[in-house]
Amino acid sequence: MDTSIAFKVTGRVQGVGFRAFVRQTASQFGLSGWVKNNADGSVSGIAEGDHGMLKGFLEQVKIGNRWSSVEGLLEQAQKYRGDFKSFEIRY
Repeated sequence: MDTSIAFKVTGRVQGVGFRAFVRQTASQFGLSGWVKNNADGSVSGIAEGDHGMLKGFLEQVKIGNRWSSVEGLLEQAQKYRGDFKSFEIRY
């Protein structure tokens, strides 16, 4: 079953290749959506796809890449709309 989730990641997640890591991870899990930096130093986005794949994706996002330091991950279920064809970095 396809699901959509909004997420916000806090910690050292800007200037460390974190958005590219999130995009690559989402692609590996076959998800679509987007990720962007926020003015407060956090990173947020929306990911859509298979519920099980989303869970695996979020587990990897919690770990982060080797240059990041994830302190928190907030998740909020969204109504699935299938709006995204790929996973992109937004600016």
